[in-house]
Amino acid sequence: MQWVNQILRRIPVWAVYLLGVLPAPWLFYQALTGGLGVEPIEALEHRYGELALQLLIAVLAISPLRRFLGLNLLKFRRALGVLTFTYVGLHLLVWLVLDVQVPSQIWADIVKRPYITVGMAAFVLMLPLAVTSNNLSVRKLGPRWRSLQRLVFPAAVLGGLHYVMLAKGFQIEPLVYLSLIVGLLLLRVPFAGLLTRPHEADSA
Repeated sequence: MQWVNQILRRIPVWAVYLLGVLPAPWLFYQALTGGLGVEPIEALEHRYGELALQLLIAVLAISPLRRFLGLNLLKFRRALGVLTFTYVGLHLLVWLVLDVQVPSQIWADIVKRPYITVGMAAFVLMLPLAVTSNNLSVRKLGPRWRSLQRLVFPAAVLGGLHYVMLAKGFQIEPLVYLSLIVGLLLLRVPFAGLLTRPHEADSA
């Protein structure tokens, strides 16, 4: 795995940001030109949300990959986290601006529709993570910054649950996403830690 890590060290973080953000305008263009089917707004909202979950799973996978396989992707974790929040924000904006549109209906939907309530709770938990995803916050908060980052765990579970609740009928894909999230979180419990060497432990 050392040779893979050597290659990864040569990849600049800005490349992850660039590659990660490219799908956003492309999907929007597809929605405008009919490339997302007969319900482009719903499809665009779904695609942005799905990308957010995929990136979130990638964030959660970084520490287990390092512990169990020796694959070091830590330098990309912040970039993937920022990209995750970006797509969550786009997912929310499509819902607010293009889907609901009526301001008075927004709060009613949040209160009355459980899957929206759960999704908004996940978004609220991710807000402080996004606001503090900079070097200044790391310095100012000190050890509290690492504790704050653990909000990603409940946010991830709520995000996966939001997808499952949103699905119409029985669908395997949302369950796969939720299972991956739960599985990656279970790798952080004490019995999983027994499989690693002490110096390899990583809190997030």
